[in-house]
Amino acid sequence: MLAALFVPAGISKIAGFAGTVGYIGSVGLPLPVVGAVLAILAEAGGGLALLLGFQTRIAALVLAVFTLAAGVFFHAYWSAPADQVMVNQIMFMKNIAIAGGLLALVAFGPGKLSLDAKRGN
Repeated sequence: MLAALFVPAGISKIAGFAGTVGYIGSVGLPLPVVGAVLAILAEAGGGLALLLGFQTRIAALVLAVFTLAAGVFFHAYWSAPADQVMVNQIMFMKNIAIAGGLLALVAFGPGKLSLDAKRGN
């Protein structure tokens, strides 16, 4: 279910690459093209790895760090204009919750149906 959040987001960043680069640049992050490529790799690649249960712990850790960073840089409710505080706080807390779910995968690993389980990892 976590993969359902990341895979489509990664694919949409590919389809709207210029917009993704512009959005990353709009928050003042350096090298927005590199950031967009890294976001695509994290979301699409990490999401597919989660879906398949391949290198699950690594993929979940990468996605947890990515999700926390996205929350800090793109949902900074503490510095948002008053009319945007509530929605950004909700989005930030959503990112914290998703990162928590991903860290549970890091701690406990994938399920029996995963490729990792089939390979004995």
